[in-house]
Order: sequence, then structure tokens, then C-alpha cells
Amino acid sequence: DPFFGKGAEFMLGQLIEGVRILECPPILCDERLELLQAVHDVASQGLLLTRRPVLDETAEHMELGQHEPEDLGTVAGQHADGLIDFFGNEDLAPEAFEFRVRRLRMKFTGFVYNPKLTYYFQLGFSRGDMDWRGPENNRINSSPNIIRDAVIYYNPNKNLRLGFGQTKLPGNRQRVVSSGDQQFYDRSVVNARFTLDRDFGFFGHYTTPYVILRGALTSGEGRNSDLSNNGLAYTGRVELLPFGHFTGENDYVEGDLEREQKLKVSLASTYSHNENALRQAGQLGNDLYASRTMNSLEFDLLAKYKGWAWYTEYINRTANDPITYNPVNPAQTSAVYVGQGFMSQMSYLFENNFEVAGRYAVAEPDEELYNNPDAPLLSEKGIANYELGVSKYLNGHRLKVQGGIMYSELTDLRTNSYSDGFWSLTFQMELGF
Repeated sequence: DPFFGKGAEFMLGQLIEGVRILECPPILCDERLELLQAVHDVASQGLLLTRRPVLDETAEHMELGQHEPEDLGTVAGQHADGLIDFFGNEDLAPEAFEFRVRRLRMKFTGFVYNPKLTYYFQLGFSRGDMDWRGPENNRINSSPNIIRDAVIYYNPNKNLRLGFGQTKLPGNRQRVVSSGDQQFYDRSVVNARFTLDRDFGFFGHYTTPYVILRGALTSGEGRNSDLSNNGLAYTGRVELLPFGHFTGENDYVEGDLEREQKLKVSLASTYSHNENALRQAGQLGNDLYASRTMNSLEFDLLAKYKGWAWYTEYINRTANDPITYNPVNPAQTSAVYVGQGFMSQMSYLFENNFEVAGRYAVAEPDEELYNNPDAPLLSEKGIANYELGVSKYLNGHRLKVQGGIMYSELTDLRTNSYSDGFWSLTFQMELGF
């Protein structure tokens, strides 16, 4: 259609994936649920457990996705694709097998009337894509979310782009990189705990040969929110490119599939101030019982050269008085996940498009969340992930096969001692067209 222009894109991602659920105790303790929740990218789910899950005590084992307490069912439903979780008493003793469509998405891009006026829409149809959940305390975002992105851009010149609508905030680079362009089966635990994710509002992007500026003025409640207040979110990002731009969009694709012939580096930082936020992570998480203002500061470094790729990031979130209490039942709490996280990953792409990658990530809450006399039952754990991944790219990131192994460890920060840990194996295939 000449009015809408050419370039509409249709994409289906990660069509068929499998999951093995191993034998599990009838009652899942808080520590193991925290670990399961933390090691997966739970950006759209509740980030902080506030009560003990209630499961069927008569069951001999638990099948994820069948019993759905406040957070467990949705976390497993979204991110247990192609995943083997060793949290039972007998490793490699599967009681059930499941296969899931993890992501099924449609993307549309093009222009309207004039090439300077472009659009980007993305719809998600899998259960995980829609963040389909039903926690007891959720007024901000309670319906299945089919719409992921719906934004219109005006490009007055090649350097400036202005946007209005719903899309990703200019936060940490790993979150902005599409899920279809990742080296591992999912993003790191640092992203899961501290990312900004999507929001609705105004966006700006200005590019020079050695500096990129990004900014956003948004609602602060995340995508498809049903309720907001007088607080807004203000986000700004600066990217320095000392050796010039990467090839194409190689600075926002994991791995070095472009095989940069000259060293390329990006040094970046993001700051976000979310005034009177209503959710545990600002744009994400379950509802708070009272609004809180939170600040996020992020630094990241990316370098690529002849198949080598190195990426590292640090994120910190702060908030005054992060714990909120149910006015009807003060024993129930909902807290902002304040703390910090560090992640670093490195990879090498061989000439046959086989890639090996390693990643280390650690996230730790502030002391208010694990050693607070006003909330003695709140005991958030620190978590560290050690991960090794392999990928075979058949047609770049659009057609690839990936596998990996990860060890996750929880630390009791009150005693600074080992609390729990388990191994995970992953396998997935992605198809995009």
C-alpha cells in the first residue's frame, strides 16, 4: 500500500521449546522460590516475594503452571521454556515433560504518508508475552497485555528522532537489545531485578558521530497501565563511541556477528527518576501499598573486535523507605527492590558461526530488605549466576540453536553464608521471518 509504505515486518520467535519439571517437595520453601524467581528474567512479574506461597500439601510433586500462587506460576510459565531446573531431591528424575511456545510475536514497521513519519508495533500472543497473572494486590496492570510496543516516530533529519507512544525506555543496554538477539536463553538476573523495561510517553534520540543521546518523559507505571498518578518518570542516557559507530546496529545485538574489523567501544550511562511510583520496580512488579519515589543509575561498557564481544553493566536502585505495608493487615508488605547488580559476559564467534559465551551476574538487595527490625520476616537473598552458553547461527539471530548450563547460588546476607543453589540446563531454537 503506497500510503503505509513498504517494510512491514512479521516475526515469529522461538516457536517450539521444551521443559522438564523435576520432582519437587510438596511445599516449596521461600528460599527456593526466590532462587527460581531470581534466575529467570522476571521483568514483568513481581520482583519481591512478600508472603509464603501456599501449594497443595497432598501432592507428591509439583507441576509448574498447574498450581499458581502469587508469583510462582507466572514466573515458571514465562521463563521455564526449554529449561531443566534441578531443585528436587533427585536430579534427573523427571516426573513430567512440557513443551511451550515461549514467545510468539508479530512486529510491524513502516511509514505513514511520509518516510519521516514511521511506526513500530509489536504484539505478543504467548502467555508469558502477555504477563498473564492475577496477584491479590494488582490494580495498575491486571489484564493480559497483548500490546508490547505501539509507538510513532517523527524523523526530521538523519540525526534526530522523536517518538510518542509505548516502547522500551533507554535503560540498560541488555534490556533494550531484543530478546531475539540474545546470546543466552534469557537476560541476566541483574536485568531481572533492576531493569526499567517499557513505558508510555515521549521519547527522543539524537545521534552524532561519537555521541548518542536518548531521553524519555513517561507515565512511570509501565506498559498498558490502568491507573496512574501525578508522578512521572524522567529517563536520560548518554552513549560515547570513542572509535565511531558500530557496523549497522551491532551495538544493540549481542555477539559480534558483524565481525568488526576495527575495535568498536561504547561507554554508556542511564539515570532514571520515577516520581511517586506505584509498582515495586517502577514500571514493573506488583503494586505497592503506597507510592514511592525511586532512582536508578546504570553504567555499561561494550566492546567488539573480529568476533570477540565483551559486555558488562552495573545497576543501582535507591528509594527512601522502600517497604510499604498493607493498611488493613500490616503484616503484609510490598517493597521496592533496592540494591545493586553487576553483570559481565564475553563471547567469541568462530568462522563457522558457532559461538561460545560465558557470563557472571550477581544481584544483592540493600540491608533494608534482609536485616530490617521493622520487617523481621523480610529476608531477601543475594544471588549469583555462573553461565556458559553455546549458539549455532544458521541465519544470524533469526535462525539459531542455543544451549547452556548455569549454576545459581543464593547467599543469606544476614550471616553472609551459603543458602541454596542449583544447576540449570537449557536448549532452545529460534525462528524469525
